[in-house]
Amino acid sequence: MTSKLVTLALMGASIAISACATVKGAARDVHSVAECTQDMINRGECRR
Repeated sequence: MTSKLVTLALMGASIAISACATVKGAARDVHSVAECTQDMINRGECRR
């Protein structure tokens, strides 16, 4: 059971990482999500 969960987590992570072509792209994506989350908390909307 644990190995299936680890495999699933690794597969999900690899898909997420491959969606971002570079480390810089991944950092931008994380930053964008963080800003959107902060906007939702403060204003109830996500601006782009």
